[in-house]
Amino acid sequence: MTRTIVVSGGGTGIGKAVAARFAADGDRVVVIGRRADVLERAAKEIGAVALPADLSEPAEVERVRTELADRFGTIDVLVNNAGGNVELDGGPGDLARRWTGNFRANVLTAVLPTEAFRDLLNPSGRIVFLSSIAAIRGSGGGSYGPMKAALHPYAFDLADALGPRGITVNVVAPGLIEDTEFFGGGLSDERRATLVAQTSTGRAGTPQDIAETVHWLASPGGGHVTAQVIQVNGGAERGR
Repeated sequence: MTRTIVVSGGGTGIGKAVAARFAADGDRVVVIGRRADVLERAAKEIGAVALPADLSEPAEVERVRTELADRFGTIDVLVNNAGGNVELDGGPGDLARRWTGNFRANVLTAVLPTEAFRDLLNPSGRIVFLSSIAAIRGSGGGSYGPMKAALHPYAFDLADALGPRGITVNVVAPGLIEDTEFFGGGLSDERRATLVAQTSTGRAGTPQDIAETVHWLASPGGGHVTAQVIQVNGGAERGR
């Protein structure tokens, strides 16, 4: 049976890999993102539907909700992947601007669509939030880790509220993932070596590692897994 999968931040990196994994199964995949040109290219490449939108804006979220309801009626899986670290993009700047920016980029982009789309989810639906190892280990004094950490109790409350409908809600927390736009210009060789050395597996993660985890959580095999934070970081959260 063909399912309808919605992936935010689906134009690049982890989001694109997640969308491609579901599309490979023949699912109907909808990708959402702010950059229309990037999103359209990704959608064409993987065979998805592109819905450009800024999910930190309530009016944009309502527009997308209406379009999803009109075109597909219901959805089966919502993957809240949109996010990023504005402190990496914008330099030090003003403290309030940085914290507010990461709140909008990482909390509002997950909470607003989840609240808007939750009534569209079919029984046995799935919600997955993308968090970060920074939510567990900290982010070096910045606002990114705390904003990702805010998603964890929200997901636990949702799991309790939606469980009677057969809907599971989980969080996936990646560590270092290469081949994404997260670090902008890229990591120095020294920083990369430090992060890899913290893992037990001796390697950086890939977008496909995360895609496979999300895919399993959305499968029948993951049907009794809910209110969990699944760490996909090669053991780096242990702080070797």
